[in-house]
Amino acid sequence: MDLYLVQHGEAVSKESNPNRPLTSAGREKVGKTAAFIAAHAGIEIKRIIHSGKERALETARIFADHLHIAEVEEGKELNPQSAPWSWVERLSATGENLMIVGHLPFLKRLAALLICQDETKPCVEFHMGGVVGLRRNESGLWSVIWIVTPEVLP
Repeated sequence: MDLYLVQHGEAVSKESNPNRPLTSAGREKVGKTAAFIAAHAGIEIKRIIHSGKERALETARIFADHLHIAEVEEGKELNPQSAPWSWVERLSATGENLMIVGHLPFLKRLAALLICQDETKPCVEFHMGGVVGLRRNESGLWSVIWIVTPEVLP
């Protein structure tokens, strides 16, 4: 199983807009990352799950457009402070490749649980608009297969 964890793109401040949509720079960087992985990563997924917050939904839709994914859905327990344990259980029960678009610190804690079995270990550094590709092997162990951030793209 492959899992792609995406931190939403740069959003406007809460003072500017309480819904916190993506900034124009955020949309541009997410689009750049999405276009790159669509062309080079060989991602095979049918669904993208997001937190429901506007910045995550916008990010998910940009990735869906580039990856030609029809199904973008809101998931439960994907907010910044959500506990990642329920997602560890959900992921262990499925073989479906997925993309999850969310927030810090949730994504960092989920990756740490999957890779290091300890949500407090800093296993992966996330970047806004970036993607961390993980793979679960036949023994159920997770590893990082690649990371793409907008900063490393031409």
